[in-house]
Amino acid sequence: MTPAARTQAAIELLDRIIAAAHQGGAAADTLIARWFVERRYAGSKDRRAIRTLVYDAIRLCGEPPANGRAAVLALVREKPELAATFDGSHYGPARIAHDERAASAGVAPGWLVAALAASGLDAIERAGLLGRAPLDIRVNRLKASRAEIDVVGAEPIATVPDGLRLPPDTNVEQLPEYQAGKIEVQDAGSQLVTLAAGAAPGIHVIDLCAGAGGKTLALAAAMANQGSILACDVDRSRLSRLRPRAERAGVTIIETRLLDPQSEAEQLAEHRERADVVLVDAPCSGTGTWRRNPEARWRLTPERLARFAAAQRHVLDVAVPLVRPGGSLVYVVCSLLDAEGRDQVAAFHDRHATWESSALALPAGTPHGSGMRLTPASDATDGFFVAKMIRPC
Repeated sequence: MTPAARTQAAIELLDRIIAAAHQGGAAADTLIARWFVERRYAGSKDRRAIRTLVYDAIRLCGEPPANGRAAVLALVREKPELAATFDGSHYGPARIAHDERAASAGVAPGWLVAALAASGLDAIERAGLLGRAPLDIRVNRLKASRAEIDVVGAEPIATVPDGLRLPPDTNVEQLPEYQAGKIEVQDAGSQLVTLAAGAAPGIHVIDLCAGAGGKTLALAAAMANQGSILACDVDRSRLSRLRPRAERAGVTIIETRLLDPQSEAEQLAEHRERADVVLVDAPCSGTGTWRRNPEARWRLTPERLARFAAAQRHVLDVAVPLVRPGGSLVYVVCSLLDAEGRDQVAAFHDRHATWESSALALPAGTPHGSGMRLTPASDATDGFFVAKMIRPC
């Protein structure tokens, strides 16, 4: 493909991504993968170049652009050499008109920038949300130690005992260590917040929003595969991915349970006051994961944020009766907005006044409200808020 054809391809892909953001459609990665399936003539260099253009444009534009062309024109301001690819050729984009408007650059839509600033994130922290995410793995201590993993370019992550950072282009799923269940892809921040549970062999854990089970498997490893974990979720598709992952990892202590939304308490009645730890990795806006999904900031609205906050309140209240006296409830969101973190925990204490917050001593992060916060700029991880609450005896 010519440079002009690559630019036109990026514009067409951005048109699809912008439309999907407005309509709640597929994620950018999915749309890009589909586009390349439809155009098998694009070689590996073409794919890499087009993907880079698309994501550079997404990261640059704070407000959702009017269209893909406006997004790439914004990128031309940063990379003037791109202007030459608007050459009007058969497969390239039309020439740039002298009065043509480009999309505006920024970190996020205005209301979100204000919300992040009000949550204590300065300009440097906000800009850090849009950097390129590293590729982190967790060594499965049930099958290997970190010292035993010999992957080219792997560097130990100082803040997590089982973490390694790999070169970004590593095809992890093709590694023998992955196929043998010795490693799992997991961001260092996700590994860190899982440490807050204080999991130990022999305890009973309920992972109330387990999803595909990344944190569930980390908990099982910390428990030396001794004790029990009940992994729950309302999403059948995501939860179904946990069982094969557990088998590959050699984990046998996990039971999965699909829950019906709004009927969770009844379905978990036999577990009342039994759990030593309940992990609530709550559904959230994902503002801490924009490095991986930068177009997600175009999808978020104040109304959607309010729905996330309501869901978080609900699942926290579902968790309360499951915790045994003296047990703990660990609340995690991959969001840096106080509405989903600090303020959510403060509201929990208003509703459950006898519960106490437990001070966390994580190897990274900054105290924030009754919990701790991890950010890309300060901690080189995805963004997280984590808090731990103790039920009175």
